[in-house]
Amino acid sequence: MRKLTGLAALMMMVIALALAGCGRSTDTSAGSGDKGGDKGTVGISMPTKSSERWVADGKNMVDQFQALGYATDLQYGDDVVQNQVSQIENMITKGVKLLVVAPIDGSSLTTTLQHAADAKIPVISYDRLIKGTPNVDYYATFDNFKVGVLQGSYIVDKLGLGQGKGPFNIELFAGSPDDNNATYFFDGAMSVLKPHIDSGELVVRSGQTSFDQIATLRWDGGLAQSRMDNLLSQAYTSARVDAVLSPYDGISRGVLSALKSAGYGNQAKPLPIVTGQDAELASVKSIVAGEQTQTVFKDTRELAKAAVQEANAVLTGGKPEVNDDKTYNNGVKVVPSYLLQPVSVDKSNYQAVLVDSGYYTEAQVQ
Repeated sequence: MRKLTGLAALMMMVIALALAGCGRSTDTSAGSGDKGGDKGTVGISMPTKSSERWVADGKNMVDQFQALGYATDLQYGDDVVQNQVSQIENMITKGVKLLVVAPIDGSSLTTTLQHAADAKIPVISYDRLIKGTPNVDYYATFDNFKVGVLQGSYIVDKLGLGQGKGPFNIELFAGSPDDNNATYFFDGAMSVLKPHIDSGELVVRSGQTSFDQIATLRWDGGLAQSRMDNLLSQAYTSARVDAVLSPYDGISRGVLSALKSAGYGNQAKPLPIVTGQDAELASVKSIVAGEQTQTVFKDTRELAKAAVQEANAVLTGGKPEVNDDKTYNNGVKVVPSYLLQPVSVDKSNYQAVLVDSGYYTEAQVQ
């Protein structure tokens, strides 16, 4: 019995030590803890893990901040505004040196960022503009109006409207109404498409052309699929859709699912032109396979680099690089901004833009 008791005690000690070792992980929700150097911690608040581009954004910033000697606290809000608010408030309480925030709802952080300002914590707005507060120091994004222009221009070019072809049927989708970027994408696309709609070269058989009618809450592909199902059953029983303006790859995949369920995708009834954005891997594979037609590539490595240079300049007393001719007004102030250029990608150039640049490997996209 004494031998058994001693053995049991030894086993308990081993288990306790193992559990103590397991307890060293600091941030299971984010996939990155407070690793890095001695320059303090940067809080990074991303909207969701459900879109692979946000996962890439987070990882790229963590890697670059840590290379400069900063620790990082990366959190994802799961597209729930209160989650993001709570996570940022917790970062403020822990005393982060700076916040990089891609908001779920651009207007929901006014009170929280006042708390950051009270604690003298600067804020970089990332990709999506934070609205309605003076407490945003800089903004790193892409030329979001141009994203829409690229999508609209692609449709016009591929349909041959410049050569007098048409009329063609088109349906329109927009992004989430609580995301400031969604209106820029829509306005950019419509700056190209509306003249052709007004002239009758493009026909929106559903009649749904305003942003409010075509917005997709939280960029949800399932909602887009459901709406496309309804459009097809109501407006296309005896006509075919020739093009779909989609602002984002997740929406594009939902649209394509609805189209294929309705019998599109064969020689007799080919898929229409379907645009997209973000060059998500599933959509790049779809493009290579001849389903989704186009996407707009926004290199998250470069966007992360822009945000990190802004943040590091703020924290070291330097002057962040911004575009003097490109500014964004968030309703309270003009936020100094750095804009990167997006690139249209389809089957003809995905290799050069995505594979040769190292963003994906050839094996990944096949």
